[in-house]
Amino acid sequence: MNEGKIKKILKKYEDRRDESEIRLIEHKKEINAKFPEIMNLNDDISKIGLRLAKIVLEKPEDRDAIVFKCREDIEKLTAKREDLFLENNIPLDYLELKHRCPICKDKAFLPNGEKCTCFKQELINEAYNMSNLGNVLDRENFFTFNLNLFSNEKIESKGVSPREHMISIYQPASNFVENFGKEQSKNLFFYGSTGLGKTFMCNCIAKDLLDKGFVVIYQTAFMILQILEDYKFGKNPDQALSDENYRNLFDCDLLIIDDLGTEMNNSFTNSEIFNIVNTRLSADKSCVVSSNLNPFQIGEIYSQRVLSRILDKFEIYEFIGNDLRWERFK
Repeated sequence: MNEGKIKKILKKYEDRRDESEIRLIEHKKEINAKFPEIMNLNDDISKIGLRLAKIVLEKPEDRDAIVFKCREDIEKLTAKREDLFLENNIPLDYLELKHRCPICKDKAFLPNGEKCTCFKQELINEAYNMSNLGNVLDRENFFTFNLNLFSNEKIESKGVSPREHMISIYQPASNFVENFGKEQSKNLFFYGSTGLGKTFMCNCIAKDLLDKGFVVIYQTAFMILQILEDYKFGKNPDQALSDENYRNLFDCDLLIIDDLGTEMNNSFTNSEIFNIVNTRLSADKSCVVSSNLNPFQIGEIYSQRVLSRILDKFEIYEFIGNDLRWERFK
C-alpha cells in the first residue's frame, strides 16, 4: 500500500486518540460541576500514588508496609467513589480514557512494534475498498437475524421446516464465532440455492469477528479471482498493492469466500483456489465458503482434491426453502 494511504489511516488513529482525550475532559468537567465530591475522591486517589513514590524513596526499607497501607487507602477511596457513581447512575468507567481498540489503545501498533489486528484490518479495508461492506454488516448481523423470515411449513423431502433447519445452522455458526481463536481452527461450508440466507449468515460471522478485533477478508469468488490475476499477471499498475492483497488472502484470521463456483472456471482458477484453501488449512487458518453448488458439484468443477479438503476439513450445512427475497413480497 502506498505511503499516502498509510499516513491517512494513521491520521485516523491520531484523531481517535484526540477524540478520546477530549471526551474524557468533557466528562471530568461535567462530573466536577454536578458531583464535585467524586472529583475530590479522584484527586485523593491520585495523590496517594504520588505520596507512595515519595515515601518509598525516602524509606526504601519500609517499602512493603507502605505499599500495603497505600493500597488499602486506595481501595477504600475507590469503593466510596463507586458508591457515588452507582447512587447517581453514572457508569463506573465514566472517568476512564476509552479507546476504540483496547488492545493497542488506538496507537495502531503493539508495544513490540507489531501491527495491531485493528490496524491490519484498516489496511485491508483500504486495500480492498470494503467500505460498502460496513453498511451491509450494519443491516445483516446476528442481532438483526430474524428467524420469522423462514417458513415454518415442513419440507417433506427434508423432514423439517426451513425455520427449524435454520435454527440447526444458526447455533453452530454462533458457536464458530464464540470459540474463534480459542480452539483448533474450524471451517464452514454453506450451500444451497440463491436467496436462502447463506450470504446473510456469512455477514453475521464477519460482523461479530470484526467487532472482536479479528482480521477478516470477505470477498466473492469472482473478486478473489481478480486479486489472483492482478498478482500473477501484473494487471494492476500498483504491484505493491497487488502483492499485499494476495498475501492477505493467506494471512488474515478468517477468509470468507462467497459464491464459490460463479467465477470463470479454468485450470488457473482450479489451481489457485485449491492453493488458497489448502495453504490456509495447512496453516490452521479458518475459511468460510458459501456456494450455490453442493460439495460434490464443487469437486466436479474444480478437482477431487478440493472436494476431499471440503469433506475432511469443513462442517457442511445445506440451506433449504424458498428464495427469501421473493417471499417478502408475498
